Amino acid sequence: MTHILLKRREVVTELLQDRGDTIVVTGLGSPSYDVMAAGDHDLNYYLWGAMGGAAMVGLGLAKSRPDHNVLVVTGDGEMLMAMGAFATIAVQAPKNLTIAILDNGYYGETGMQLSHAGRGVELDKVAASVKFDWTARILDMTGVQDLRERIHARNALNCATIAIDAVEVPRVLPSRDGVYIKNRVMAALGHKL
Repeated sequence: MTHILLKRREVVTELLQDRGDTIVVTGLGSPSYDVMAAGDHDLNYYLWGAMGGAAMVGLGLAKSRPDHNVLVVTGDGEMLMAMGAFATIAVQAPKNLTIAILDNGYYGETGMQLSHAGRGVELDKVAASVKFDWTARILDMTGVQDLRERIHARNALNCATIAIDAVEVPRVLPSRDGVYIKNRVMAALGHKL
């Protein structure tokens, strides 16, 4: 059975609709551009030069701020670099953390080489194998809407792989100043700098 791959910007815009005080951590490259294109926000934590780090940053924020939903928006290439993170996150099991993996099957930031996900590795099944509360492979916008509801429920550790097309879209660049981004998020969370 074939399906039509989703458009990444439409997926991210839907995920962030009515986000409230959700903290959003982005993976390197396209996920950052997609979240920025959906609208900059003081609780967007854009990562630069930290490939493989988004899920663990999300874990730290989820553990330290259980009063907030934490959404990690990352790509299949980045999550492949953070396979061990799945087990650590599952053991910690914060109920306010959701990892949304935008899976186009390619390493988009390094030249569109076929990724392991493009060769059949199913990252949602990896998350299921280490006992995330809920996992899914999302193939339609109804599934994206359901995921958004799960994010806001704050009652489970979630991981979804979202099948997106590999079409290159214009970059919408957030600030690359890591100190500024960190301080902005901290201030939005009420920390004195």
